[in-house]
Amino acid sequence: MVLINGVDYTIGPKANLANADLSGANLEGADLTSADLANADLTSATLTGANLTNANLANADLTGVKSGSISGNPTLPSGYSLINGYIVGPKVNLANADLTGATLTDANLRNADLRGADLTGVDLTGAILIGAELDGANLKRADL
Repeated sequence: MVLINGVDYTIGPKANLANADLSGANLEGADLTSADLANADLTSATLTGANLTNANLANADLTGVKSGSISGNPTLPSGYSLINGYIVGPKVNLANADLTGATLTDANLRNADLRGADLTGVDLTGAILIGAELDGANLKRADL
């Protein structure tokens, strides 16, 4: 058990972390293989400010995960990447994210929540945006 933000969490392979608030957590070296980081209704885990140095999330379900200011070099599932401190990939929650100037060439953002995100000057060439929620997103100077 690990105490994070006043709550005890079991961290390890196949951990169920749906809706967990892991913001600011030090998960350096954590093995979250097959961890359930979200549930079907997109209620998701929060990893904002987490240290994911050498954390293994290779088979984790990242549906609806909220992120930002993540540090480290985690192993992520295929189709996901860490860009500007955000986990970017299909079905992630990037609402209000500041991705100004990011290179998201060929990124899979299928069904991602980008509402209110700052995508100013972002390179979205070849990005998959099918089903992405873009209400209120700033696409000024974005390359689509």
